[in-house]
Amino acid sequence: MSEKHDVSGVPTTGHLWDDDLADFTNQPPKWWMLGLTASALFVVVYWIYYPSVPFASSFFKGVGGWSAIKEMEADKGEVDAARGKFEAKLKDMTPAAILADSELTEYIKRSGKVLFGDNCAACHGQNGAGTKGKDGLFAPILNDDDWLYGGKIDNIYETIAGGRQGMMVAHKDTLKEQQIDDVAKFVKALSEEGKDKADADPAVAAGKKVFMESDCTACHGTDEHGIQAMGSANLTDKIWRFDGSLEGIKHTITYGVNSGDPQARIAQMPDFKKAAKLSDAEIKKLAVYVYKFGGGQVDSTPEVAVAAPTPATPEKAAK
Repeated sequence: MSEKHDVSGVPTTGHLWDDDLADFTNQPPKWWMLGLTASALFVVVYWIYYPSVPFASSFFKGVGGWSAIKEMEADKGEVDAARGKFEAKLKDMTPAAILADSELTEYIKRSGKVLFGDNCAACHGQNGAGTKGKDGLFAPILNDDDWLYGGKIDNIYETIAGGRQGMMVAHKDTLKEQQIDDVAKFVKALSEEGKDKADADPAVAAGKKVFMESDCTACHGTDEHGIQAMGSANLTDKIWRFDGSLEGIKHTITYGVNSGDPQARIAQMPDFKKAAKLSDAEIKKLAVYVYKFGGGQVDSTPEVAVAAPTPATPEKAAK
């Protein structure tokens, strides 16, 4: 039964605690009631304006005609409009000409991240740091200055567009086991000691003799620096595409790379124009993006004509 509070004189619901604490019957403040009413009206308007009630095979689409797809397409339209002037400009430019345009280069540095992430990061890592496999690098590092096929912008474009599949013959049938052991020690010394010291080291003289007299110089050169046109490795640095241990080097010499032997090293990069169905503009953007990782080589006389270079055929290995 309702009664008044002894101290305040305000009617209560009859719930009293310790004679001082009571449950009053006061109405909420007017501002609070107005806010509650406005909220209720807002819910009704929102319910009618936007899609809401589901039916058996459809739903109430709302009087406003809004949908998430329409909103996404409108946002995409704004992005496409902002990108349009850049995309139209780079379409007929060579990679070198794009690189010479600071505004376009900055645009590609920002927009190329998604393109690289979708097509390249799975093998080369999100930041071009390469990925490891059981026998060494599964995919080469892109942010250093070591390039099997050259690091100029047109070289990178050709690699992405045409793919690479290097080849090193297996020497298990042309060299004796001792010769393979000797040449592996010489190659290891080239990397660890440098060319000058390795050439003068009597401990690896037998391996140097085998290297010079066999077909090794045909691909790696008499200076052991490799030949970029062939994609053959520089043997005098400390960078190894595969296992750089003595046993690993012997394995590579014995079974080769992409030689067809079941134990051969495998090194292949797909043709992104055909395999990934990338447009020429997308490949040019990727080439510039990879170049800007920091390891690209400067061309003293960059080609700035509008025609893009002819892609390489897929006969060489990645990077």
